[in-house]
Amino acid sequence: MNFKKSIGTAGNSGGKTRSDCQVIVESADSGGIVIDLKSKVKVLYGKDISRQIHEILGFYGIVNARVTLVDSGALSWVIAARIESAVRDLSDTNLSWLMPVHTNMIKPTQADKRRFSRLYLPGNSPSLMINAFLHKPDGLILDLEDSVAPEKKPEARVLVRNALRSLDFGTTERMVRINQLPAGLEDLDWLIPHGVNLVLLPKCELASQVLAVVERIDQIQSRENLNGNVWIMPIIESAGGIANAVEIASVSNKVVALAIGLEDFTADLGVRRTAEGTESLFARSALVIAAKAAGIQAIDSVFSDVDDMVGLRDNVIRSRAMGFDGMGCIHPRQIPVIHENFAPDSEEIEKAKKIVVAFKEAQANGLGVVSLGSKMIDPPVVKRAQRTIDLAIELSMIENNWYENLSL
Repeated sequence: MNFKKSIGTAGNSGGKTRSDCQVIVESADSGGIVIDLKSKVKVLYGKDISRQIHEILGFYGIVNARVTLVDSGALSWVIAARIESAVRDLSDTNLSWLMPVHTNMIKPTQADKRRFSRLYLPGNSPSLMINAFLHKPDGLILDLEDSVAPEKKPEARVLVRNALRSLDFGTTERMVRINQLPAGLEDLDWLIPHGVNLVLLPKCELASQVLAVVERIDQIQSRENLNGNVWIMPIIESAGGIANAVEIASVSNKVVALAIGLEDFTADLGVRRTAEGTESLFARSALVIAAKAAGIQAIDSVFSDVDDMVGLRDNVIRSRAMGFDGMGCIHPRQIPVIHENFAPDSEEIEKAKKIVVAFKEAQANGLGVVSLGSKMIDPPVVKRAQRTIDLAIELSMIENNWYENLSL
């Protein structure tokens, strides 16, 4: 192995660091592997951590080195990621140390999966990842872009890869926000073979950027002999992106949702983002129209004030009224408010039931015209009503056999 410098480092320690560790690997000419382990659980797990260090360094052919590991309660997949990143920082290796795959890793998702909420998690902060699925967001985003400092991005890729292989995400969709292209294309090599469901493409302005991601995913899947769909959610964050939203939304059947990022969008316009959102009304409407024209979901931006639940509720109500199907969130406490207010209310459900019943009765009687009271019901209205019913069943708001019970 060729060393490009004498010391390689990775990870975090000190302050409020939890569930993480810092690893320092110093190359040496002799003396074998010398380990300096600083951990409150050294008595219980010291031998296991030392064994892991020896195993990983042996995989990379390192037989002489001094390793300092400052442990803050890191799990084995985190320790492995930090050791590998330190070795990569030290040397020119391209080898990957892969943890065993969690039994629940491979869970494909449908293109039209409910995506009311998606929770952003910094890609270099393992403490926030470990139990995030317990908050039951529809999607968990391991973020490699804005929440990761530029100098930390290489080790964040390793950590996110290990998280995809090792963490149980439950029923939550496994999402990763890659970096802005072209750097984001390299991110895909760390994600596609390891069970990611959906890739968020930030700062998307052109349909060609989506096609570049699709092509790279296809190349990786072909190389690794992988099957299954990896979905794409472009994030529109500029005036140029809004101008090209229709093309972006419809360029590939891998695109299942179109999102808007209002912090960068308003900065691009040179205006201040307000709670009322009048400055972004046209852009959000244009994005919804582009998404609906392409038959995909429209996803609103995050609400940045995590303490204002009333403001969040009002924002969700406005968002849903505009035609959005979900939005991002930056704190778990936002999830229940988002879910409650994107879900259909009892009045909507009852109206949808009446429309579906009228449609079924018209079909049973061989009628080509469907009416409810004095109003004619068009096919798009029936379709929307059925979507409401399906969503209410999915959310356990009504029974799956509601129509049979109604007919008794």
